[in-house]
Amino acid sequence: MKKQNKKKGKLKQKLTDKYRLVVLNEDTFEERFSLKLSVLNIFVLGGVLSFLLILITTFFITFTPIKEFIPGYSSTDLKIKATKLALKTDSLKKKLDILHNYTMALQPILTGEIKAKFIDSIQLESERIVIKDSLLNASREDSIFREKIESKDRFPIQNNASSNVKIVFFAPLNGIISQDFDSKTKHLAVDIVAKKNAPVKATADGTVIFSGWTTETGNVIILKHAYNYISVYKHNGNLLKQQGDFVKSGEVIASVGSTGELTTGPHLHFELWSDGYAVNPINLIDFK
Repeated sequence: MKKQNKKKGKLKQKLTDKYRLVVLNEDTFEERFSLKLSVLNIFVLGGVLSFLLILITTFFITFTPIKEFIPGYSSTDLKIKATKLALKTDSLKKKLDILHNYTMALQPILTGEIKAKFIDSIQLESERIVIKDSLLNASREDSIFREKIESKDRFPIQNNASSNVKIVFFAPLNGIISQDFDSKTKHLAVDIVAKKNAPVKATADGTVIFSGWTTETGNVIILKHAYNYISVYKHNGNLLKQQGDFVKSGEVIASVGSTGELTTGPHLHFELWSDGYAVNPINLIDFK
């Protein structure tokens, strides 16, 4: 017990012993500054200063913009902008999903991946195939007259008044027709031969619903027009329009090429569809 008391007494004495800190002029040994200190006072003073330093640092980080320079923190404005952008991105993603699903539903039919013999309107039921011979073999005059009557029945504007809305198709390419429309051989298009890189034009006003690559028919672009008409352009060299673009009649949308496995040289494979049925383009378009 005596030894322990002695040790405690020595420790207390070391902590409370007074020391003098003197600052002297090295040349003259003149005393400039002196301070009485003890080990205990040094520990207490160091603790107080450390606490004050931590308190001041916490205050600056919490209540001043300096915290934005610390990794892991971000400004309030940046968080607000990030939230708005996230909401806009989510909205755009939903719209893109809807457009993607619509395009993917049409793509197998319009790009030729599903053969024409399996198509009835837009349904894949081979036992219900119906081909309108009158539509396939109609003359130009009959087709124009039929379109006029159908437009009156489908789009009446006023009583005893006829609709003046019409659609006129123009030749997408100037060239020689190397293969005509033939429903018996399932060639539901016309092939137009022309020089490579010649301009391919939109046959009428419309919206691009597909613009991309397929293995058999190469670069393909598809337009949707008024009155549920759809025009298809295959074996193109370069595609100049993207999905969702609106094009005017006669506007250049691609160039003549020879892409895809089924091509035989530079030419345009041109299809025209009406309400899910293939139409002979020669009946509605003057290619001369």
